[in-house]
Amino acid sequence: MTGNLRLGLRLAALASALMGALLIHGLWRLFRIPSPWPRRFLGLVARIVGARVRVIGTPLRRDVVLLANHLSWIDILAIAGATGSAFVAKGELRGVPLVGWLCTLNHTLFVSREDRLQVTAQIARLRDAIGGGRPVTIFPEGTTGDGRTLLPFKAALLAALDPPPPGVRVQPVRIDYGAATADLAWVGEEPGQHHALRVLRRRGTFPVTLHLLAPFDPVETGNRKAIAAAARSAIVAAA
Repeated sequence: MTGNLRLGLRLAALASALMGALLIHGLWRLFRIPSPWPRRFLGLVARIVGARVRVIGTPLRRDVVLLANHLSWIDILAIAGATGSAFVAKGELRGVPLVGWLCTLNHTLFVSREDRLQVTAQIARLRDAIGGGRPVTIFPEGTTGDGRTLLPFKAALLAALDPPPPGVRVQPVRIDYGAATADLAWVGEEPGQHHALRVLRRRGTFPVTLHLLAPFDPVETGNRKAIAAAARSAIVAAA
């Protein structure tokens, strides 16, 4: 099968999955029932693009911030499907056709690092989301890496945990693509659409292992710099 044929089949499968998920999601919303379908749809998208997700460890389901290393947009699909987590994303993603709307369905929190006037309000919204029950995932590297070297964690991205909302735990997550890491890591200046097309044309499947590491109490750990250091150390130790 050629790469372009695989691309066409996967795009068709994604379109069918989207239409089906939106229909069922709409029915759940019509009856005012909390809908699991954004999470299930993202998990299905991960499978369609070739990911075979394996979870090691037990994810906390509420009152938790997941701090994960970051390799690709596939990370979001895998974590959302496995945990039901919402995410913190760059503000410009909101304006991307379809993608931005799908992000809002999964309760994505959009932040803008350039808009310093809104920093306080953004931190307050993030604290509310963290204390709202569902998991929230932050990628504290602030960008994607090559999967071999863990970048420094930016403590500024953890401002909502300094101090943390009452009862919230932090759970580090190590994402591992195994032998497919070099193919799938999104690094350098490669445009997002080029990376996505490359993944969709790729032959076969690939593993995505989510190592859900031991959660810790951020209050006992210290300020956001100490939290970032503790989470990073746990992910490094799990490699």
